[in-house]
Amino acid sequence: MTTISEASRIAVFVPNWVGDAVMCTPALRALRQRFPQAEIVGVLRSYLTPLFAGGSWFDALISSDSFFPAIRQLRQSRVEIAILFPNSLRVALLAKLGSCRFLVGYRRDGRGWLLTHALDWPAAQHGKRAPYPMILAYNRLVMELGGEDPGVQMTLVTTPAQEAEAEAVWQRYGWHGQKVVGLHGGAAYGSAKCWPFAYCVELARLLADRGYAVLVLCGPKECAFAAAIEQQVCHPAVRSLHREKLHLGLMMACLRRVRLLITTDSGPRHIAAAFDRPVLTLFGPTDIAWTETFHAKSLHLQIPVPCGPCQLRRCPLDHRCMRQLTPDFVFAQACNWLARWEKCECDPLPNKIICPDNAAV
Repeated sequence: MTTISEASRIAVFVPNWVGDAVMCTPALRALRQRFPQAEIVGVLRSYLTPLFAGGSWFDALISSDSFFPAIRQLRQSRVEIAILFPNSLRVALLAKLGSCRFLVGYRRDGRGWLLTHALDWPAAQHGKRAPYPMILAYNRLVMELGGEDPGVQMTLVTTPAQEAEAEAVWQRYGWHGQKVVGLHGGAAYGSAKCWPFAYCVELARLLADRGYAVLVLCGPKECAFAAAIEQQVCHPAVRSLHREKLHLGLMMACLRRVRLLITTDSGPRHIAAAFDRPVLTLFGPTDIAWTETFHAKSLHLQIPVPCGPCQLRRCPLDHRCMRQLTPDFVFAQACNWLARWEKCECDPLPNKIICPDNAAV
């Protein structure tokens, strides 16, 4: 009977959120080192496929979009170990019904009885789950199988096709030799994480007037928002991705080229960090501890407010945590952060959290 150390087929259930999928790449690196001869199958939502197209983390992919077809594919793959990065009961049932022998994951969502290796959440407060960096939580699952601690360096690799799409964007707008800043004010999680539209417009205008080109990033559901920013700014240096055939591969290749990304706490933030680009993140309702990346070139901006961090998808009040991050303040911090990393010789600083001096607490 096969033991953990002898396993030759491993399934990794990838998180559904883009940022979380990127944050599990250190754990994937450790898994490959721990089981160098094993066939590793990625089980993931189809929209995440471009994230992993250029790397060697997986030998095969199974789409988890449809429950029963995924079960059939898992059974055909004869998987021995299933590593469950998502904490849902659905994922555990999928692995169990897919005939995976060893199930490794956190004891969450009433699924502990399904797991052969059930881990408790590593942080607790007053008897409840406390914020803990997801990147470290993912690492612990692989370390449970004997893997080495992989650290926190996230990595992504683009494909030639993805690079060609980004190159077409750069050529169309004449951006070679230009300082391009990425701007993303949306968030798939919910409106509470979004930066106000008028603020995005004003920041893009300030950056363009300072001589920067601005690429307004968007996902398929954010096209109207991004297009409206470009139209409202009405400056030749400010362009949006809404005209393109949008997918994560294009987003990756574009973010690899920017001098700085200014973003909400959303997937592009993690992608840019994986390419070691400077990142300035606008945090609102999020407790930073959950999504901390430990990326030296990342600067966090957050307003301390009595109602936050609330973790809500929609603000029931006046969205003060994001409204008090004004365009002028963000612009000043962006210019300082750009200047720091354009010097290249400077030593990395730890992640810092900065808020305006006049922020209401």
